[in-house]
Amino acid sequence: MQVKIAVDPPGNQELPQAGSHPMKEYRMKRKMIAKKEEFGFSTIELITVIAVLAILAAIAVPTSSGLLPNAKLKSAARDVYSNLQLAKLAAIKQNSDSAVVFDNGVSPGRYFICSSPGANGNWDGPPAMGGDDVAIKTVDLSNYGNNINYGSGNATDDIPGGGAPPADVITYAAPADVAVFSHTGTVVNPGAAGSYVYLTNNRGSSYGVGTPSTAGVIVLRRWTGGAWE
Repeated sequence: MQVKIAVDPPGNQELPQAGSHPMKEYRMKRKMIAKKEEFGFSTIELITVIAVLAILAAIAVPTSSGLLPNAKLKSAARDVYSNLQLAKLAAIKQNSDSAVVFDNGVSPGRYFICSSPGANGNWDGPPAMGGDDVAIKTVDLSNYGNNINYGSGNATDDIPGGGAPPADVITYAAPADVAVFSHTGTVVNPGAAGSYVYLTNNRGSSYGVGTPSTAGVIVLRRWTGGAWE
């Protein structure tokens, strides 16, 4: 005698009765599945997002690389400004002259903040330049990269507004290429129209930093294409 056992197909299986614990578990599972389906991403959506991010990255990289040289030039100019302030404050603090000695004899250039002219009494640079000034800080323009160096770049006028490009990239004189501050914070050698140091980069952008008069005020200017601002 054969015995037949009836088995309901999977789709016809009886669901747990309402109000029973299995029924509650069943509903909770259905909700979890629904949430997963609601917050999931299809393959096409993921590919689309990745493609958009790749396009944005391709646009952003050239833009940032174009801004970087000017940002580094600005940083170098601000450091010149800060170090001129440092030399001025050092002179006031020690009650004797101090100076910033600019060296354009190497490329890229450099400069030294010096607290004393040394035994010979002349501001001729520290031993690294062949003199005996006492240097308390050294700044190499090569550390900024992007061919930042002394120069007026694309500027067609000097900072006083003389109508012609700067005659020299470092206009401090007597002593040459040295900004000297007295114990009162004034500038010993300001020049007739002020004295400035010009910096440029591989894009021809330029900044000028210096002292317009004996008062010891230090200014920073940027060439905008038609004027120093």
